[in-house]
Amino acid sequence: MTAASSLRNELNGAERGGPEHDAQVFGEVTDLFLSSVERLSESQIAAVDGVLAKLVGRVASSTLVDLSESVSTLAQAPRQTVRQLAFHEDVQVAAPILKHSVCLSEEDLVEIARTRSQQHLLAICDRKALNEALTDALMRFGDVSVSNALARNAGASFSECGYATLVGRAERDEALAEKLGLRLDIPGSLLRELISKVADVVRARFLTASRPVARKKVQGASPAAQPSAPRKKIDYTQANNDVVTLNRTGKLTDSTVNRFAVRGEYTYVVAALALKADVKAEQIEPFLAPERTYGLVVACKAARLTWSTTTMIVRNRPDCPPASDRELEQCVAIYESLLLSVAQWTIRFGADRILGNNGTSAAAGKK
Repeated sequence: MTAASSLRNELNGAERGGPEHDAQVFGEVTDLFLSSVERLSESQIAAVDGVLAKLVGRVASSTLVDLSESVSTLAQAPRQTVRQLAFHEDVQVAAPILKHSVCLSEEDLVEIARTRSQQHLLAICDRKALNEALTDALMRFGDVSVSNALARNAGASFSECGYATLVGRAERDEALAEKLGLRLDIPGSLLRELISKVADVVRARFLTASRPVARKKVQGASPAAQPSAPRKKIDYTQANNDVVTLNRTGKLTDSTVNRFAVRGEYTYVVAALALKADVKAEQIEPFLAPERTYGLVVACKAARLTWSTTTMIVRNRPDCPPASDRELEQCVAIYESLLLSVAQWTIRFGADRILGNNGTSAAAGKK
């Protein structure tokens, strides 16, 4: 690294040699750093930083893009250089650093959110993790695209105020409403508010859509083994016949469905929900999947089941991880927010969509 120190001395002690000279020095030091970064000491990295940081503002943006991409994932990247790249007005230079670099402080990111373009803010939104202070700043200075980008980032954390802001904006933005409705961490109180604000079709889409699932890792299992396997095709003929008979004799009560759930007799749970909600069993079955808990709650409400029985059905689903406290809080919010007629239309609309009909006829009837 004697060469790097020599180049820094040359840069500090000589007159500017013009763009060609700057580009040459920049290229030499960049190549030297990237080819030996794993072997460099802190003082050697500081020497490189002293050269590159002075040149970032003096070379063409196109020259900086490759460096930005190369150092964006390095924990031992030259800090001042990284910071200047992050603040660069050309978003193509700044974006790799804003998306990935761990060398930026929270204060740096908040300042960039306050002073740079919406494209810079969108790049920050793609970071693997965003704390509440940063998401608050991004929403304060960002436009609707930033709100949507934050809502779809599962690693973004929101303050109560931040979530309330997003829910308020979702009233005028269907795409944002659907993204918020699918988040695992939305508080039940704000989910209620979201449900009350959005149009029927939008509400039906996120209540019956597939959501992420918070899974506990099974010791010794590979990541590929974590998701549940596809369900085997089930013949509901016998269950349908039996629940129809129970219904005719007045015995298909709430407590009867509750017992089906406790015993794990989910063929009968599905058949009962289908009969009571006036849809086919094959339309109810997808809602037993871990990622469609909301849809299952809507189906229970549409079937006029009590919350006690609904809870039992949610908790005892076969091949599903235990429902978290937050998930149950969200389920209560959905159950209590929906009128019976709205729940019935929603489940029919959602079932049509899952089977590929997109709910066209149902949507036309409601809207």
